[in-house]
Amino acid sequence: MTPEEYAAYIASLPRVLAGAAALFRDEEGRVLLVEPNYREGWVLPGGTVESESGETPRGGAHRETLEEIGLDVELGRLLVVDWATAPGRPPIVAYLYDGGVLDAAQLAAIRLQEEELVSWRLVPVDEVTSYALGSLGSRILAALAVLADGTGAAELENGRRVS
Repeated sequence: MTPEEYAAYIASLPRVLAGAAALFRDEEGRVLLVEPNYREGWVLPGGTVESESGETPRGGAHRETLEEIGLDVELGRLLVVDWATAPGRPPIVAYLYDGGVLDAAQLAAIRLQEEELVSWRLVPVDEVTSYALGSLGSRILAALAVLADGTGAAELENGRRVS
């Protein structure tokens, strides 16, 4: 196969996007969510993995956390991988990492990326799905369950556990 044929083959393959985020909690167990200015609902600090530049999902979650809320935090273990589909776009493989428990000083140090975010808040677990819409709310609850039971990362499809 020539380099040109190989390039054409690669271009013909299905496309999948990758996103990565961090799950931060406070000492009361509330979840840190941010309010974007470009879509409905609240989200976790995170975004698209810049894979074409060689960025990994963990690196993307770290970069996005630093850009969006100004915290340079070493992320913990992978909690969830979610295959998320929606009309009008390729599937997204969403990686969710443990950001840990933020103390009062870290919470006070949060600085929002004003180009993308309007506000942030700590949301009680029982209200997460009222803020984080669609499969994201289910993804967050699955990640919290992984933290609570100490199991390995959960595999999800559109926010639901795969058995």
